[in-house]
Formats: sequence, C-alpha cells, structure tokens
Amino acid sequence: MTDIFSPLSRRGLIGAGLGVGAGLLLPDGALAASTPRRGGRIRVASLSSSTADTLDPAKGALSTDYVRHYMLYNGLTEMGGDLIARPALAERIVSNDQTTWHVRLRKGVTFHDGATLTAQDVVWSLMRHKDPAVGSKLATIAEQFAEVRAAGKQDVVIRLIGPNADLPAILAQSHFLILRAGTKDFRTANGTGPYRLAQFRPGVRTLVRRNPNYWKSGKAWLDEIELIGIPDEVSRVNALLSGDVHLVIAVNPRSTKRIMASRGHGLLETPSSLYTNLIMRQDQLPTGNPHFVAAMKYLIDRPLIKRALYRGYATIANDQPIPPFHPYYRADLPQTSLDLDKARWHLQRAGLTGVRLPVYASPAADGSVDMASIMQEYGSRVGLNLAVNRVPADGYWSTHWMKHPLGFGNTNPRPTADLLFSLFYKSDAAWNESGWKNPRFDRLLLEARGEADQGRRKQLYGEMQGLVRAHCGVGIPVFISLIDGYDRRLKGLRPVSLGGLMGYQFAEHVWWEG
Repeated sequence: MTDIFSPLSRRGLIGAGLGVGAGLLLPDGALAASTPRRGGRIRVASLSSSTADTLDPAKGALSTDYVRHYMLYNGLTEMGGDLIARPALAERIVSNDQTTWHVRLRKGVTFHDGATLTAQDVVWSLMRHKDPAVGSKLATIAEQFAEVRAAGKQDVVIRLIGPNADLPAILAQSHFLILRAGTKDFRTANGTGPYRLAQFRPGVRTLVRRNPNYWKSGKAWLDEIELIGIPDEVSRVNALLSGDVHLVIAVNPRSTKRIMASRGHGLLETPSSLYTNLIMRQDQLPTGNPHFVAAMKYLIDRPLIKRALYRGYATIANDQPIPPFHPYYRADLPQTSLDLDKARWHLQRAGLTGVRLPVYASPAADGSVDMASIMQEYGSRVGLNLAVNRVPADGYWSTHWMKHPLGFGNTNPRPTADLLFSLFYKSDAAWNESGWKNPRFDRLLLEARGEADQGRRKQLYGEMQGLVRAHCGVGIPVFISLIDGYDRRLKGLRPVSLGGLMGYQFAEHVWWEG
C-alpha cells in the first residue's frame, strides 16, 4: 500500500521533488534565526495584475493569482521546501495500486464563514475541473479523475483512469485548492486558508487579514497583507528600496547589486527548473531535419548565456528539462557544448549551408532576444544566416509561440517530472512546443506514471531525458534561478523551487520584526 504520510513513502512517492531542497541557496538572515511573532502588516508586489485577476483557484493563471489563492484556501496536500507532498486538509491518502486513492479528511477544519469542511466540499471542488464551463487551467490533468465520491463525512475516494503515483503532488497545486461546495460567487472568497479576504479589486489590490480560527496551530503570523502587481521590474525594485513594499518577486539579475548594496534589504535566490528554450518545429522544414537540430544545439554557448544574460544566477542545462538538482536527473548524459566544427558538419549534412533562416524572439520569453543574437553570431561563422525577428511581448504567446519553424519558449517550474513531460513533450500534448512525436517516449511516460518503485522510475525518466536530448527539437541552454527581494525585517523566507515567494506560499510562513 502506498501511504504518502509514512516516512518511507515520503522519500519514494513524490520523487519529483525529493532532495531538491538540498542544493538550494538560503537567504542571509531570512531563515528562522528569530522566533516567529504575531502582528505586523506588509505590502507585497507581484509581477502583474489585471482585471482578469481571479479568486477562483481553477482559473488562476498569474503569479499574483497563485499568491492570492494560497492566502485564502488550502489543498488536500501541500509542498514544502523539499517539494515533498505533505498532509494539509487531508489527514491521510493511501492507495494499493496508485489508481484508487482513499482520502481521510482532517477534523475540525472550518471555512471562513464557519461551515465545517466535509467530503462533499472535496468532491465538488475536484470534479468541477472537469466541467468545460468552469474553464479550469488544469482541466487536462483533471481528466485523470475517473471518479471522485464521498465515502463518509470525512472520507473521499478518488479513482483515476490509470495509475499515477504523483497524485498527492498534483493535489497540492493551487488550482486544486478546496472550495465550499456550490460556490458560485467569486467576487469574494470562502476558504479554509490562513487569511480572510478583506478587499479584492482586480487589477488594483488584494487585502487579507489573519484568520483567527485557522486550523494550523499558531499560524498565520501577520495581521494583514496587501498584495499588488507592479509589472515593470525597475519600478518594482524601486518600490522595495524606497520602503513602499516589503517583498517583491522576479528581480532581474541586473538589479541584484542595487539590492545587495542596501543594508536593509536582501535577496532570496531559488535555483529552479525555469528555462527559456529554442524551439525547432519537427513538423516543418528545415527545422525538422535532425542534422539541423544537432547543428543548432552545438551553436549554443551555455556558459556565456549563464554569465552574460543571468549574471551567474542560472544552472547549465543539457537540452532536456530535468535540472541537475532533481532526484530523477540523469547525470551520465554527455554535456553538449559549443562546437563550431560539429555545427558546421551537421549543417552541411542538412544541406543548409548559406541558407537564410528567420528566428523569432521576444522579451516575453526571458533572455530570448539576446540568446538569438548570440546564436546569430556563431551561426555566421559556420555558414548559417540567422535573421533575428524581435517581436513585442504583447501577444507573443498567442501569435508567435509554436507558430514558426524557429522561435523561443519559456517554461515555468512544474512539481513533478510527469507533469512537465506530459504538458510539453508527450506526442499529443497541447503544448508540445516542437511538435515532436516519439512513441517510445510516450510509452515510457505512462509506465513511469504508474511505477511505485523509485529505482525503476528514475531509470524510466532517465531514458526519457536521453530521448529528448538526442532527438527533440528543443535546445535548453540554462535553468534560470528565481530571485526575490525582501526587507530584512521580514523573517521566515526560504526557497521553494516551484516559484518565487516560496512557491507563492510565503503568506502563512513569514513574520515581521519591525
């Protein structure tokens, strides 16, 4: 039987996150060097906000949404800094076959309106993701829910269409946070989370106040949090340094010296699996030619990109999406490096020497314009004439992403290898960026999803990494570190590699020493 709350299965079940935290860089003075205390009010600036801001977890699409939802709601499970799924609203989740899961709910949990959490709330919250009218961002993942039913007031049975050992990690995603059954009005929020909604003005601000009846003993610590969006990075950093806000997400590496020069401010660096990648469509020419793909991968100067574009806040990658600090990372794959002779040879074999080829880049895909320029320079040395087409960030993802033979993408961290491969590399995935189709990869993915033995899972994911590196039409130069800036009076911050601001979950963990 698989039980996510036994020490053994904690090591084994949520393999995607196992050990990830071991290599993380901890913020100076931000860990629990002091005793948590109650009180205080902080302002936090996220990356963006708009009139599309939502209180519905299913529809969350921006970092501001994710932060807001974790303040107001809880999931059945939650991810810590080690990225291991742990109990939250669920007291226990067990399965014999990774297909049928039995959930026992924690007793004594109440919603903000005083109603008691029951199995019906969980059933309703999970099944609504399968309703097309809801527009859930994880509707494709929810397709795995063959049945979710109450087996008592505190018990839920989740039956999947096939085995998936990662279900507890999936249930920790913000989209699957639990609502009161029948919730229709999302102008307000009625969750079980650490804070209650005081004001919500989409595109302007969210104000929350501490939930005095929170089911976690002692938490949360702050009295109030105001969340705003400041899209411009320079303005965001200026707001931090001037004291207008106390915590900001997504600091550009170019701004790190300014923040470090301030005695009252610090940086939280989180190595992550975030990457900007070169996309070579396999269903178009000439990018579908395997020799062209190989030539382009030999034209990537990874150390230069790490040093010049990210000021060292990055980890060298190897054209597959699992980072070196991941427990499923395959370390024995040869590292692809800049090699102009090999690039020239493959280009000649592809019959593309002297060809002029456009490559689309945009500020929307972080660093892609500079990456394209670097590759243009190296390409000119081997007979490839790359024409860099810089297009605006606005509309890039709908107009250009995956539309051209050669362009760039940008992929956020995902909690499990299965989610990452399923969303971006499976042959029928909607976001299969390069249009790559590999039946062997697809079979391995399904086998790994249902495999409970961690040694075998690592072997399967290792073979998939080798297939992607050797054959898929993506070039991944580096994994980009996440950088947050904070007021040093704010305590309790630590890196969670799922995203900035402690994987968007800082609210219930931090306290103020002002």
